[in-house]
Amino acid sequence: MFGGYPGAAKLIDQPDRWSQYVKRSLVETTIARDVLLLSRVDKPALLRRLFEIGCTHSGQVVSYTKMLGQLQEAGNTTTLANYLELLSGAGMVTGLQKFSGSHIRQRGSSPKLQVLNTALMTAQLGLPPREIRDDPASWGRLAESAVGAHLANAAAAGVLELFYWREAHHEVDFVVRRGRAVTAIEVKSGRRRETLSGIDAFVAAYRPKRVLVVGTEGTPLEEFLEQPAA
Repeated sequence: MFGGYPGAAKLIDQPDRWSQYVKRSLVETTIARDVLLLSRVDKPALLRRLFEIGCTHSGQVVSYTKMLGQLQEAGNTTTLANYLELLSGAGMVTGLQKFSGSHIRQRGSSPKLQVLNTALMTAQLGLPPREIRDDPASWGRLAESAVGAHLANAAAAGVLELFYWREAHHEVDFVVRRGRAVTAIEVKSGRRRETLSGIDAFVAAYRPKRVLVVGTEGTPLEEFLEQPAA
């Protein structure tokens, strides 16, 4: 619910102050100092809006064309892809590529947006913690994003490679690769999904070394997050 920023921990019993601290002291500082001052950004407003979309749509596969449709600032898909890489390098939001046997297809896929700290997601949603917890859809996206953040930070450190997989109406939340070993990970939180679990289809196509279910009917979420991703 509150992510992993130590400075914000003392404010978790005051959700409004906590949210303002995350947005003003952490988000604004990171964008202004770690992104805009260190990289050339011709459209800073576009980058900020992309960050907001990345937070509110974390856990969802969104094409760059669809993102442009939600943004009022002029831009193109190449600009969005470059800005998403800047946000990823700053430890804020990244875009996971679709798993495929071809690296070319992986690079050309629509990204699955993923926050690197769930505090960014909940602060941008602006909803009371109880409302998020009591809504299966909101809690499901948050739970999946927590698992994704755990894995994505390990991927950023070079510990593993992280992808998603989707074909037609079948989807696997996360695909982890270390060397030749592939693990398919499905997050279950009890929410209703628009896409069907694609574990069986993925197993048939790629024969992963391991299949892991996190949450309901599998490894408890807390237990998974307590273990190093490796």
